[in-house]
Amino acid sequence: MMMQNRENVKILIVDDALFMRAVLKDILVSIGYTKLFEAQDGLVAVEKFKTINPDLVTMDINMPNMNGLQALKAIMNINRKAKVIMVTSVEQRYTVQEALKLGAKDYIVKPFERSMVGMVIDRVIRMS
Repeated sequence: MMMQNRENVKILIVDDALFMRAVLKDILVSIGYTKLFEAQDGLVAVEKFKTINPDLVTMDINMPNMNGLQALKAIMNINRKAKVIMVTSVEQRYTVQEALKLGAKDYIVKPFERSMVGMVIDRVIRMS
C-alpha cells in the first residue's frame, strides 16, 4: 500500500499529561505529521474520535475519568478498523498485552525514542 502523505494523516494524541502530549506532538511534527488533535482523557478521546475520525490514535493507559483500555474498547466499538497505538511505561507489559487483544495495533514506550515513535506510527498507518 502506498504511504499516505504524512501531512494528510489525522492523529489524535490522548494523554492526561500536557507535557507528554507536547513531547509526542513535537516528535510527530518533526517527522512531517501536522494534523494533530489532543484529548486529555479517555472520555474526551472517544468524543473526539467520533467527530474527527482520525487515521491513528496514540492512547495513554493511565488516565482519569476513563482509562486507555476503556477508551480503546469504546473506540473499537465505534470502528473495528481503528488504528490505536498504546502509550505505555515499561512496567505496564501486562496491560499492553490486554490492549493488543482488544484491538490495539502496537505500542510505544515512554520515555519516547524519536526514531522508534516514527517507525511504529508509519508502520501502523500503512496497515490496511
